[in-house]
Amino acid sequence: MLDVLSTMLVLLAYGLIIVNVLAVITVIFLERRDVGATWAWVLILYFVPLVGFLIYLFFGRLLKKTNFYHVEQTEQQEQSRRVALQLTELDKHETQQRHPAIIRYNQLIRMNLTSNDALLSFNNDVVILSDGEQKFNRMMTDILNAEHEINIQYYIIQKDPLGQALIAALTNKAKQGIKVRLLYDAVGSRDLKRSDFKELMKHDGEVYAFFPPTIGLINFRLNNRNHRKSCIVDGKIGYIGGFNVGTEYLGIDEKFGYWRDTHFRLEGEVVHDQLDRFILDWNQASDSYTAKNAFYYGAHSIEQELPMQIVTSGPDSKTEHLKNLLIKMISSAKHSIYIQSPYFIPDTSYMDACKMALLSGVEIRIMIPNKPDHPFVYWATTAAAGELIDYGAKIYTYEPGFLHAKTIVVDREIASVGTTNIDARSFRLNFEMNSIVYDRHVAEELARLFEADCLVCEQLTAEKYAERSRFVKFKESISRLLSPIL
Repeated sequence: MLDVLSTMLVLLAYGLIIVNVLAVITVIFLERRDVGATWAWVLILYFVPLVGFLIYLFFGRLLKKTNFYHVEQTEQQEQSRRVALQLTELDKHETQQRHPAIIRYNQLIRMNLTSNDALLSFNNDVVILSDGEQKFNRMMTDILNAEHEINIQYYIIQKDPLGQALIAALTNKAKQGIKVRLLYDAVGSRDLKRSDFKELMKHDGEVYAFFPPTIGLINFRLNNRNHRKSCIVDGKIGYIGGFNVGTEYLGIDEKFGYWRDTHFRLEGEVVHDQLDRFILDWNQASDSYTAKNAFYYGAHSIEQELPMQIVTSGPDSKTEHLKNLLIKMISSAKHSIYIQSPYFIPDTSYMDACKMALLSGVEIRIMIPNKPDHPFVYWATTAAAGELIDYGAKIYTYEPGFLHAKTIVVDREIASVGTTNIDARSFRLNFEMNSIVYDRHVAEELARLFEADCLVCEQLTAEKYAERSRFVKFKESISRLLSPIL
């Protein structure tokens, strides 16, 4: 009996070794990863074989990149035609003279078009929303006034008074005959159940979770989350930015205090581009394919010229579109760069771009939270910020509450607002979406908002950073090692 048990244990051990070796081979040779992430996973699999393999199974596997989104051939051909037409028009004198920013940022616009099919739209209007009450009051009013269709997706929808109020508002519109589609992330909104939307679906509302559990509560894709926040009303009003749906985003959570975030309310042509991106996610998550012509693309009356692009990225992307967008913005700066991010854990390429800008005489100000919502992420953030202090960056910690805004303003001329944090998760693992605005007035308003935030911040100087304890230095060192997979 003991011999049989010993044999089984030996076979099990050999089996675990073989599985672990196969996982290492997969990570090194079959999956094209960032080198830092590759080494991190190899070390985990080597030092903690069984536990490491389970962690890899749930958190480490890469998503397939080919044919991830189902797009009809005719729709793909039309999109390719529009992109090719815009690339041709960018070279024409008339297009370049249409708005001053087109000349200076022609390469950035072209890169977004070529790599991400991010069409450039002109006739748009932007309202900046930096307060939770302000944002949700405005969005709920637009939802209540909807006449045709509401398409909405959020990473987090809490089952609290705000989340319930949103679901109730959508349900009431569905009762009125308005088409309602709601998409939420299965991990971020893990407390939600289909039964929470019973009344909405009863009135022909459609609800889906992005990457739901595979078997029961087991979800092998929980590492790839749809982090996008998007609300599109009647195909002509759009919301994009950092706010999720929950009472903490109203600044009434004692743990976080005041919640400082940034969102855009959009009108104009850019909303159609935002809707195009929603449709891709919707058809990926839903049970059946819905053609583009089934969605409502509302007409707008915006005449002012405010150039914009919607850029998305995710684990399905062949290149890291949003990281490239941010690095290209940094490299184009001549005078100043203002960055706000709750997580600042850049990879080598992003850090090098910041260092080169600083060494070239460009002023960089970076604002981060003064408190952690994820400890390892927080200490990795302070480590990266501390490294840039040596190059002359000005680092600010937001004191009144929690900073969740994801913004960058370059030379007070262009700006990006969206869902992308400065970390490997946003650059490589999550589905993200940013808007970029080529307009001095919007960029100037965001810059003034940043400067107003500075008044309630503490500056993390080189002297203060040097005073941190040995224990803090230890936590930063561990967090930096883990940063490629945080």
